[in-house]
Amino acid sequence: MNHPKSLKPTACMACGKIIEGRSDKKFCDQYCKSSYHYKVSKEDAPRFYNKVDNQLKHNRRILKNYNKAGKATVRASVLLEQGFDPNFFTHYWKNHKGDVYLFVYEFGFLKRQEHGLAKYVLVQWQPYMETSS
Repeated sequence: MNHPKSLKPTACMACGKIIEGRSDKKFCDQYCKSSYHYKVSKEDAPRFYNKVDNQLKHNRRILKNYNKAGKATVRASVLLEQGFDPNFFTHYWKNHKGDVYLFVYEFGFLKRQEHGLAKYVLVQWQPYMETSS
């Protein structure tokens, strides 16, 4: 078997050390390979999943903060100013009147207009909501 005698040594993509062994190796060891890929993944823009998950958690914190008693009404502008985004919710529930409450886990909201102001009616998930449609 013929081996080329003048192979150009390659450097580890993570630490820069000269790599020994196969000519197609990119990393000197498993640690360098892992740390390189971790660093590259952190440099990428946040993934869509992370953005959605973070917004859901943020929405839940806001709804929980304004709904201590199980039901409340809050101006929409107050929630929106704190970063609440009504486009992010986990499920919905429709009451017997046909109103559709959007939920972020156990905290729900329904947009209403009262006296020319946009408001949200905030509720907490109740056991009777499991069987209602």
